Amino acid sequence: MATDARRIDTHQHIVPPEYASWLAKNGVLAGGLPIPQWSAEGALDLMESAGVAAGILSVSTPGAHLGIDAEARAMARSVNEFAAGVAKAHPGRFGFFATLTLPDVDGAIAEAAHALDALGADGVVLLTNVRGVYLGDSSIDPLMEELNRREAVVFVHPSELPAPPVPGIPPFVADFLLDTTRAGINMCRQGWMERYPNVRIILSHGGGFIPYAAERIARMCSADGVAATGVENLHRFYFDTALSSSPYALPSLLAFADPTRITFGSDWPYAPKSRSLHFAQLLDEFKLSTEARRAINRANAEKLFPRLA
Repeated sequence: MATDARRIDTHQHIVPPEYASWLAKNGVLAGGLPIPQWSAEGALDLMESAGVAAGILSVSTPGAHLGIDAEARAMARSVNEFAAGVAKAHPGRFGFFATLTLPDVDGAIAEAAHALDALGADGVVLLTNVRGVYLGDSSIDPLMEELNRREAVVFVHPSELPAPPVPGIPPFVADFLLDTTRAGINMCRQGWMERYPNVRIILSHGGGFIPYAAERIARMCSADGVAATGVENLHRFYFDTALSSSPYALPSLLAFADPTRITFGSDWPYAPKSRSLHFAQLLDEFKLSTEARRAINRANAEKLFPRLA
């Protein structure tokens, strides 16, 4: 289906069986969505249909921390070892972002080291907020210092807002976009983009509302309150196309973001195959230069993950 049949999918999820059972036991959903079934065969089927050569797997919200540090550390280790096993069993087809244990910072640093050094993780996934503590909070600085030292890729995935959803509107519909926007603003406002320049941060779903509202929010995206500095900070993010490659969203994203900072995302299996393929087709049909299309489909991810080049 794809015009570039060698896409790299930086927003593809994994649901290890033990993790799914643990969430079910705790009665936890993912932003109002039921936890989907996952299999390597299903992932490869989606990839074949969408023209994806390799997928970088990640655990979605709620992540591994449901309130108990020790339990979070054990679950993070379990899901990371499962993902590493999938990548090893299918050479060149899968990578993974390591699940960490925030707000347990010490556990997160230890798990990042294990996943990056021993398991071959391609980066880490961080949720926009964990029980109201947003990325950008000073408590997370020690982890960011370590990730900056390692020049790590950080995939930021939305979580639920620390507020009740509107009845009948599950969090994944709109709250996820606001949550990503909140986290992006806070990271910039707290100086993360300047203090951790070696960390490459990918914001999910086209960055939420950031491209559309960049000028409005710019002054809050700078420690000094200067709009130009805020826009510069926002331009340092990467953005994926997961559920965001429509003819309505792409013009705003492309007007704001450098095409070299946009990567392809399917959001499978939380987005079922039909929805993933729908947005992939919209991307294929959108008018882009050959260079920009290849950058979004593959070349930008190759620079972030040279082993997949």
